[in-house]
Amino acid sequence: EVHLVESGGGLVQAEGSLRLSCGASGFTFGDYAIGWSRQAPGKEREGLGCIQTGNDTTYYADSVKGRFTISRDNAKNTAYLQMNGLKPEDTAVYYCKAWAFWGQGTQVTVSS
Repeated sequence: EVHLVESGGGLVQAEGSLRLSCGASGFTFGDYAIGWSRQAPGKEREGLGCIQTGNDTTYYADSVKGRFTISRDNAKNTAYLQMNGLKPEDTAVYYCKAWAFWGQGTQVTVSS
């Protein structure tokens, strides 16, 4: 059974940093691209970026480019979302995705 579990969310002040983790099980982690998305209250889910397999090429949405970094450790079956320079508008539930499977999300709240 496929499981994706996000962790590392919390409350942080503006301009602070957080690193989210996405732990995976139930599939061959290194064979799949991992995506990160977020959903703020009253808004649609927004794709933030992804990391490919093999050469670990990353792609980012313009809203987070230069501030967020996606990485992965296949030996640990874990992907990461390093978030720097956080803004109040980054407040949302953050999700990771592999193929058609989503985690349950982790809340990130950025205070001004």
